[in-house]
Amino acid sequence: MKGSTAYKSIQKRGLHIGLLPEMAAAVNPYTPITLDHDLDVLPEAGRKLTVAQYADHVDDLAARLWAAGVRPDERVVIYKTANADHWMLAAAVSRVGGVVVNLSPALDPATVGVLIQRVDKPTLLTDGTKLDTLTELPLADITSRVITSAHDRPNAIALSGLAGSPRVKPVVRPIDAAAVITHTSGTTGIPKLVVHTARTQGIRLVPQWRLLSLMRKKETVAIHVPFVHSRMVAAMSLALLKEYPVLLMRESDPADVAEQFLTHRPAFIEALPNSLMEWEGLTEDPRAPFASVKVFSSTFDAIHPGTMSKLLKASERRGALFFQIYGQSEVGPAVGRAYFRHTAHKANGRCVGWAMPKGAARIRVVSRDGNPPSEKTPGFIEVAWDGIATAYYGEQERYDANRTGEWWRTGDVGYRTKFGCLHMLDREVDMIPGVKSSLEIEDVVLSKLPELSELVVVQGPNSEAVPVICTVDDQPLDRDRWRSAIASFPQLAAPVQIPQAELPRTATLKVQRLALARRLEEELREKA
Repeated sequence: MKGSTAYKSIQKRGLHIGLLPEMAAAVNPYTPITLDHDLDVLPEAGRKLTVAQYADHVDDLAARLWAAGVRPDERVVIYKTANADHWMLAAAVSRVGGVVVNLSPALDPATVGVLIQRVDKPTLLTDGTKLDTLTELPLADITSRVITSAHDRPNAIALSGLAGSPRVKPVVRPIDAAAVITHTSGTTGIPKLVVHTARTQGIRLVPQWRLLSLMRKKETVAIHVPFVHSRMVAAMSLALLKEYPVLLMRESDPADVAEQFLTHRPAFIEALPNSLMEWEGLTEDPRAPFASVKVFSSTFDAIHPGTMSKLLKASERRGALFFQIYGQSEVGPAVGRAYFRHTAHKANGRCVGWAMPKGAARIRVVSRDGNPPSEKTPGFIEVAWDGIATAYYGEQERYDANRTGEWWRTGDVGYRTKFGCLHMLDREVDMIPGVKSSLEIEDVVLSKLPELSELVVVQGPNSEAVPVICTVDDQPLDRDRWRSAIASFPQLAAPVQIPQAELPRTATLKVQRLALARRLEEELREKA
């Protein structure tokens, strides 16, 4: 089977992650998959696999889950320590016809309890480490069974004890039935559970299949995104069907990352914006760990132009580019744009891109106040295409409130230029009176002050714009340099400096702005 044939099949029949490994093995059984860590569920498997071995492991795990009692249509919550085996287990659940519910290991036990109850007595697939954190939850009442992927625990079924279970025939769920459920970032409270189907997952591959077509050679793709995220489905599917060697990364420490890149020399890196910011220091490493990179890609959040510029200049590849895709869990990739080595530093970070080619999402901006959307009167950003998630599990009214016919309201505000570029200014809930765009301020100031490792502008207790700053190595802020850098933004209040480790973040490392604003208000109240 050719990769293009498999891709066309997915576009027709949908993307079933339980079938993907064996489909990829049919394309090329020898495509290598390398890990920077050991698999918890299969510690003997090692860190170097072929796609054929990977597919066999998924089939084995599916047999074990079936032996544990998992059946078609059953919801299986996967909440475990961050590990590449999460995606393998999700594929195994799908292979026996179960509905995968991916929960980030970064979620606290109370939130996990709420989400488990929302999906109504699911199977919980976890490991001993995470199960030990859930002792305050009445698991016997809110789950149908508990399965551990690693470690033995009382009142739980251990997959290790089911090795050698008879293999079972894969179960293919209907193309428009719930297939994989992921959750939103939770920046505004308890995360929403986003329902993806085989159809919506397959459609989301369209624009990204074209992006990967820029790579003419079968070079390594490094993937450093949360294993629980809907983006992992697309990233793994695309790389494996294109027969690209895959480097699946969990570790984010720059020293570890440098060693992996120097050893495997990836041509394509997919990573979180905040991870790329953390790795900026590697651009000065004389060993040049980014020298081999042809394409940098990030799809989770807007990224600062200065970061893109540093990364691109650290590449030694001709025509290296940074491709940014704007989207969200509910809609997938919506718009995108490419940045290049000699112009990225001058880019307007609020211009998140243009509509992608035929078959991809459509974008519109609708008025918020009766005035035509513009830079001064930004409107609501909405998306329409068949890749939009079909529901919020257990919160249908909340989902319906965001949808008008085929159009989905993203919660972001912005405008489109006369050339069609979408400018995203802020999340609606993060807008501050008198501030055009907090994100724009952050882009500009960060580009002027390299000593800042993070800057987040949030609304203060009196509706003022408060810049919360973190510095490299938590060094004291030079107030004179700060005043010079913010001269164009007189609406900013005095800066508040905190250690970067204290920034509240989501599972995809986004700063939880509302939580940060609440912290400032509480601290002010305590001082009063």
